[in-house]
Amino acid sequence: MIGAGAFGRNHLRVYRELELAGEGVALVAAVDPDSARASQAEENFSIPVFASIEELLAADLRLDSATVAVPTVHHHAMASALLEAGLDVLVEKPIAATLIQADELMELAAKNKRILQPGHLERFNPAVLAVQPQLRRPMFFEAHRLSIFTPRSLDVDVVLDLMIHDLDIVLSMANSPVREVRAVGLPILSPKVDIANVRVEFESGCVANFTASRVSTERVRKLRFFQPRSYVSVDYARQDLLVIRLDASVTPEIAAAIASGRVDPAIMAQLAAANAGGVAGMAASPNPGLSFVKPTVTPGEPLRLEVQSFLEAVRTRREPLVTARQGRDALALALEIQATMVAHAHRAGLQDFFAPQSN
Repeated sequence: MIGAGAFGRNHLRVYRELELAGEGVALVAAVDPDSARASQAEENFSIPVFASIEELLAADLRLDSATVAVPTVHHHAMASALLEAGLDVLVEKPIAATLIQADELMELAAKNKRILQPGHLERFNPAVLAVQPQLRRPMFFEAHRLSIFTPRSLDVDVVLDLMIHDLDIVLSMANSPVREVRAVGLPILSPKVDIANVRVEFESGCVANFTASRVSTERVRKLRFFQPRSYVSVDYARQDLLVIRLDASVTPEIAAAIASGRVDPAIMAQLAAANAGGVAGMAASPNPGLSFVKPTVTPGEPLRLEVQSFLEAVRTRREPLVTARQGRDALALALEIQATMVAHAHRAGLQDFFAPQSN
């Protein structure tokens, strides 16, 4: 385990739980240069904790794989050393700080025939796993990811900290190249962007709106998408899934608009409000022509499922559910969003307020 900070400790916990459950994995060691974190990890997990990867690799230990959970700026250096040493690597999102670094990691993994999996754990959210059979050419996405401010992960902006989860998921569902990006973002309580609103249009005609904030008064994790004859709502936090389908008796206007891919915002708002009980009568007794379905979602911890998926890829040598290429694609879109936000700041005369991104 590379990194024993806040998220590294979660990984350590999961690996130890899997070890105790007899799932064929042993937590061998950790790396963290901070003496306090190192001591805590040694005490809590009864493993040696080294100050550097060099010390770890020089020790007489049997190592098959490693997880990297350190600040993004160090992802490339840490993962590179591990891949060169012949280890399979799970690296927290984003896969790297730049596309050049991401490409180099992918090349190293290929050269050394190693597994490289980016840590997009929301892909393993049970609600996201359960929604896959519901996909029918989605044409409009709305993603909201809001958090209360904490002094954590401030080495990156809200796009790479929070929004990248939804970028990755929508990219996997839209399955189309990006055509255009519009984005606005502002730093509020930190030197980097804390709140952002983004609109992405795909070559297929699909459109996605993303809102991410780490300066909210509430915690929200939701994704909604609209496709021919159905509306799907995913609540990441509750691991909940709702599908509203149009039956044969639905009005011709609504059926024609959605079936043809011409998504009317007024119709979408009506259906979305229905999910929240905002349209009279729809929540308690659905209108004729609309069926409300709650697909079964088997509860589970996304991080545990992610680690289990990584270990399965290590054992079988099969491509992981979330590939390094997909991690690179999510990073590429995130960096394009950052550049678009910088351009908007200059047009709006916000140069003194908006600090350009270092990526």
